[in-house]
Amino acid sequence: MSGSEEMVYRVVESPIGELVLAGVGGRLRFIGLPSGKGHVTPRADWRHDPAAFGEGVRQLAEYFAGERHEFDLDLELDGTEFQRKVWLALAEIPFGATESYGELAARVGRPSASRAVGAANGSNPIPIVLPCHRVIGSSGSLTGYGGGLDAKRALLELEGLAVSGSGIVSAQSSDQSTLAL
Repeated sequence: MSGSEEMVYRVVESPIGELVLAGVGGRLRFIGLPSGKGHVTPRADWRHDPAAFGEGVRQLAEYFAGERHEFDLDLELDGTEFQRKVWLALAEIPFGATESYGELAARVGRPSASRAVGAANGSNPIPIVLPCHRVIGSSGSLTGYGGGLDAKRALLELEGLAVSGSGIVSAQSSDQSTLAL
């Protein structure tokens, strides 16, 4: 981020609680979740702009209404090359499908690095848009989520997955395409 661009933010309501959208120059840098380690509190030097990220707000509303399965937004990903590669790979997991950490590691060309992929996934600054909630344990367990397991469960159920207890009951394989109606 250049020194001349200030961070702006906006708070929006969602079915999983208040989300904080923040970024610079119209590019989304963070989506803060309502709770958990994915919670983002605006800093004192951030400027509140209730009209910021209008396209992001529109696309999120469509997603939560079940009308949008992919996002097309200007993002600013601030991370290592490996983290950015993992974060961008998240966007390739189809709506309504899941992928294990091991599968994601193999897909980014690091099949023995599932723990590193898990760490990168856990530091994803733009959840929902870069759908880290679609990454699960190899046994189908939900594992962790920056917004808490209740939020992860709600997002997966919104996408049509059956979730019971701490795992996925039914899911599409990530190699199947999802039909958008």
